[in-house]
Order: sequence, then C-alpha cells, then structure tokens
Amino acid sequence: MAYEPPTHAVERSIRATTGAKIVAGIDEVGRGAWAGPVTVCAAVTGLRRPPVGLTDSKLITPKRRAEMAELLEGWVTAHALGHASPEEIDELGMTAALRLAAGRALEALPVRPDAIILDGKHDYLGVPWQVRTVIKGDQSCVAVAAASVIAKVHRDAMMAQLPEEFTAFGFADNAGYPSPVHKAALRELGPTPYHRLSWAYLDYLPQWRHLKKVRLSPEAAELESGGQLGFDF
Repeated sequence: MAYEPPTHAVERSIRATTGAKIVAGIDEVGRGAWAGPVTVCAAVTGLRRPPVGLTDSKLITPKRRAEMAELLEGWVTAHALGHASPEEIDELGMTAALRLAAGRALEALPVRPDAIILDGKHDYLGVPWQVRTVIKGDQSCVAVAAASVIAKVHRDAMMAQLPEEFTAFGFADNAGYPSPVHKAALRELGPTPYHRLSWAYLDYLPQWRHLKKVRLSPEAAELESGGQLGFDF
C-alpha cells in the first residue's frame, strides 16, 4: 500500500509563526511493551528533501527499516536517543517516564531546539519546551518520521541483545510486546528483570501476582499504559 510521504509543512508553519530556527521531531517506541525501556528519539532534519520511502516505522518492513535507519543517521542534522527503564516506568508511570526519556534525548542533542513537533495528541513534555502535537506526525512530518524509524531500530536491537538466559521470551522477535511466545514464557518462568512489574498483565498470572508493584489505582494504571491490551493468557 502506498502512503503519502511526510513533508516539512508543520515545521515551516512553526518557523513562520514562532520564529523558531531549530525544530526537532520526537517519537517514542515501547509504550505498549510489557518488557524493556520506553525509548524516545529526537531528530533535527532542517528542510532538506527526505530519503525516498521515509514514513512511520510501523509501516516499513524490518529489513527496510534497518536500512532506512542507517541512511537517516547520516542524513539528519542531529539526533539523540533517551530511555526510561522498566524500573522508572514502574516508579513514575508511563507519562512521566516518557517525559524523562524525551528530556534525556533532547538534552543529548548537540543543538538545543527552539520548538518540538511531538507525535500524538498529548503534550507529555510541557515547559520549558515549545511543543506542537501532531496526530500521526510519524506519517506526516519528516523529522518525526525520522525519529520514529531511528527509535524503533535502536530499541529493537537493544531487546534482541538481552542475555541468552531470556531467549524463551522471544525478545529478539517481539521486542517485549505481548506475543504468544512471550505470554507462554511468562506463564512458565515469570517476569524477568526487564519486565514492567506495575502492569496489569501480572493480575492474570496468579503464580506471579505477588511480584506486582502497586503504584496507582487499577483504573489509573490501565489508562496510563494505553489499555495494556493482550491479557488473554
């Protein structure tokens, strides 16, 4: 299926209306995973023509995604990654963990952006950053699409490199998301040190439920994790 290529329209609008000179695109990956960090990439691209085929990372095959990420890392003006660990997600909640990871990515950039294009409808960054949220920004905005691809490839590689003792969970294939292999390993072996222990999937595993970390009410926890779908053990 063909997709409309991303453009610089939002960035041009921000520049024209705010006077911003450096605009970064931000996207995250790992929000809905049961294991591993949440990873955020901040990318600055300027207004150059993007590589052919650039779009939301979820719309690209793994092979093409890896090739695109390698190309992008040499093409972007600047980029940086930030992570929030499973422990930080458990302690802070997903919204605050995203803010932490995004802040780490932005602080790691060699240049400080004047404005941010943030994928989605919710501004989890806030002050002091000047933020424009864009629904499906990873498809429509060049800088956000670039951030999407780089973040996805790097986080997938991190999950694939976890110790061999955890191969039963299939992290190299599912990146910590709730695949059938992942669920089966959880039932038999219980959570690893890389799992998010405040999440509701533990409620469906009676033999491991005692490991759950309770920080929020069940309703708030479900809302923060985006529903945490896939509890059909």
